[in-house]
Amino acid sequence: MPLPDNHAPWPPPHLARTLGEMRIDDAWYSGDAAKLTAVYASNPTRKNGTSRLWGRRRTPQPGKRDARLHIPLAGDIATASADLLFSEPPVFTVTDRATQDRLDELTDADGIANTLLEGAEVAAALGGVYLRITWDRSLVDRPLLTTVHADCAVPEFSFGLLRAVTFWHELASDGVSVLRHLERHERGRILHALYQGTADNLGRRIPLTEHPAVAPLAEALGPDGESIETGIDRLTAAYVRNIGPNRRHRGSDLGRSDYAAPLYDLLDALDTTWTSWIRDIRLARARLIIPDAYLRDHGPGQGASFDDDREIWQLLNIPPTEQGAGITLSQFSIRVEEHERTSEATTRQAVRSAGYAAGTFGIDDQGAAITATEVKAKERRSMTTRGKKIRYWSPPLGEMLHVMLLLDRIIFGRSIVPERPRIAFGGTVSEDPTTLAQTLSLYQQAQAVSVDTKVRMIHPEWDEDAVRSEVERISIEAGISVPDPMQSGQLV
Repeated sequence: MPLPDNHAPWPPPHLARTLGEMRIDDAWYSGDAAKLTAVYASNPTRKNGTSRLWGRRRTPQPGKRDARLHIPLAGDIATASADLLFSEPPVFTVTDRATQDRLDELTDADGIANTLLEGAEVAAALGGVYLRITWDRSLVDRPLLTTVHADCAVPEFSFGLLRAVTFWHELASDGVSVLRHLERHERGRILHALYQGTADNLGRRIPLTEHPAVAPLAEALGPDGESIETGIDRLTAAYVRNIGPNRRHRGSDLGRSDYAAPLYDLLDALDTTWTSWIRDIRLARARLIIPDAYLRDHGPGQGASFDDDREIWQLLNIPPTEQGAGITLSQFSIRVEEHERTSEATTRQAVRSAGYAAGTFGIDDQGAAITATEVKAKERRSMTTRGKKIRYWSPPLGEMLHVMLLLDRIIFGRSIVPERPRIAFGGTVSEDPTTLAQTLSLYQQAQAVSVDTKVRMIHPEWDEDAVRSEVERISIEAGISVPDPMQSGQLV
């Protein structure tokens, strides 16, 4: 399928509903109250938007700011998801030594661990993220792994597999005209085009040289004037689903956001609770209600004031028997306990609906030291969600690392043997050394563990050579490495 024709509606109409839902996810993820107000006030897909806290149209009072309060729990959920996956960098291993050294160089030089951490956070919010391999010889002499957000892509799936994808990026906009760069990834090639249109129309295609950000691409295009051949029969982009299935669109190939229903209602309820709590605090400020006679007249046109430090009042024309004629203190109570319990219960249910344990967000944290085993037991729901997301991340990430190595050999001439790396995701909680030693001791007493297994349990990040060398050293020191009595020749 080629690049879009001139004057095509953009974004494509078949993505209107999906992108509209992503805009709501993005508003909650951003933590921006102005975005929330804008998306709920203008979103036509939610008939009950006006009943929400952020969908209510309010006329601001002169000199006063919006009293609604937003708690950024949605952003915390996305961050927690990314931390569970990539707070500890994953380990990539291949069998060939030269390829392993080059892979380590690529992952370290480009900070791939940080790229994956950021991509996982966006994926949790928008339901997925795209991994893309690109390169720029004028910048660095190696291929690059980058991410593209799900709301800037037009994917094409076949049997659940990504067969092609078109990314777009707005380069410039003056309110009337919009310049868009389209980048289409197909098997074996990448197509580039620049369009000048409007906010909802792609407009006409213009040369890449019309904008400096994409002008260098014009020199790399092939004979057809629009594509760059990659030299490999593979796609240079992959889609990572956050988790599945997509409950809002059953059968969709797109992933599900951590904010999927009923989280919208719970997030809105949490903001409503905190807004009410802050309103109680604002209304509970002490106020004095005083008769007019207590005010000191400053003269014609100068107004009057009350001196709350004055100790003696005289010559006030107030009947001594009149009720309520003195100074009255007005101070409302603050419903602290009710609001706190409501907000905590709402937060618990929200994080549970998102697939996480309350302990992941510091709820019920008593401050006492506990072992890694106890942490995992306490956060079992979060660990289960982490395991599911790892299975969604592993295939596309492994494929893109393989593509990176292939391009590194073909385009940059590296003498390596490309292969699909094995991925070992880092642990979320470090095992306490004392607990680990006790566990290994019990296994040893039961004669249920080998030296090789013990080394791997203590050092899960080591490769095969490091494990083998350590096993040999331990065997020699412990005297358990002895010559084979069946061997021929003289023993030394």
